[in-house]
Amino acid sequence: GGTRRRSVSMRAIHHRAPAVIPRAEANRAVNASVARDKPVVAIAGGGLWGCACAYFCQRTSHCDVVIVERSRVASAASGKGGGFLARDWGDGTPTAPLHKRAFELHETLAEELLLETYRKIPTLSVLGGSALDGGPTPLVSWLDGDIQMCRMMDEFGTAQVTPKELCEKLHDAAVRLGATSVKGEVTGVTFADDGAKVRGLVYKNEDDGTVEEIEADHVVVAMGPWATRASEWFGIKVPMTGIRSTSVMYEASEAVMREPAALFCGEDENGCHLEVYPRSTGEVYICGIGGSQYIDEERLLPGGDCDRSEKIVENPSRVAAAMRSFGGMSRSIGGDGKAPLVTQACMRPCAPDALPILGPVDGIENAYMATAGNCWGILWSPVAGEIIADLITKGKSSIDIKPFSPTRFMQRGARGRGRKMRSEEVGEQW
Repeated sequence: GGTRRRSVSMRAIHHRAPAVIPRAEANRAVNASVARDKPVVAIAGGGLWGCACAYFCQRTSHCDVVIVERSRVASAASGKGGGFLARDWGDGTPTAPLHKRAFELHETLAEELLLETYRKIPTLSVLGGSALDGGPTPLVSWLDGDIQMCRMMDEFGTAQVTPKELCEKLHDAAVRLGATSVKGEVTGVTFADDGAKVRGLVYKNEDDGTVEEIEADHVVVAMGPWATRASEWFGIKVPMTGIRSTSVMYEASEAVMREPAALFCGEDENGCHLEVYPRSTGEVYICGIGGSQYIDEERLLPGGDCDRSEKIVENPSRVAAAMRSFGGMSRSIGGDGKAPLVTQACMRPCAPDALPILGPVDGIENAYMATAGNCWGILWSPVAGEIIADLITKGKSSIDIKPFSPTRFMQRGARGRGRKMRSEEVGEQW
């Protein structure tokens, strides 16, 4: 009944692994007790940040990676987010270097991973509703409803990617390079005898409930909002709010494929601050529909009502609000009460100061955290992976990450924690 300890050979699997990790494959990886000739990096979490860490670490050829994911790759916000990318919207803030480097990396990864959904698109500022003079000429033809204002917001510094594709391809590329995936729920971190250095991860097999330890030289906790569990593991305070929000997606349109533009819409009578992201495949993804709920740490811990991604479901009243708001602005796509193709919800991890939790855990050798990307989590994912890989393989990062220290004392700020374009609050705030 005790915990079984295994050293993990990353060379056990070299073929491409699917995003849903089979039990047999996981068992082969965990039970391959052979000598290691490279440092092992154990990563808790198979979302975008975990998979980016895995990819950038594994491709250095200086370490071998094992990813532990309890559900499936991209099961939470990494599979349900909008995928909006902005290069310059962090200017004047500590996250500006993250924005700029991440924007570059997304374009590079689109080529390296053969992404089908990445493309640069302009971003418009839109206000729905009837205008006295008949309204402006829309900058895209599918914005064919009641529009009071439509202007260019950012013509050359924004882009879009479907995050699920990015996450799965980062994961699969890491595995092709030699990483291993294990299906299980991480329940703790083990330490060397003096407690000042990590020794590995403990996880519970999701299929049979057995408890295993993965011996590792470095441990990265990249579990999104559930990374707050590391408070107990590392003996530090990891305050976290899960921002649970509903989103919808309308079926594909030829006009959207031909005329892509992201829309940031003013607050409307339905309580929406719509953010509209047209995908390269023609679907229209919509978030910012109001009614976001703030989930505290207790509800994120094991046994809480939000302790798993499968428990995060949409709010039907906010779906209805989004239908009214978007249907009024785009009759061709959402008019006449047309129902969305997809309704869903996800939960963004947000620290009290709205900055990421990214870097080494002070006082514990070879322990790292990568979480709290908030509404920029998809944008920042590749640079988070690059930073963690640099810390592990080079001992330093070229980007100043002191403001993002996992052990910083965090005070809740008075400003909104939503998306900003430089210092200006844009879209829904929380």
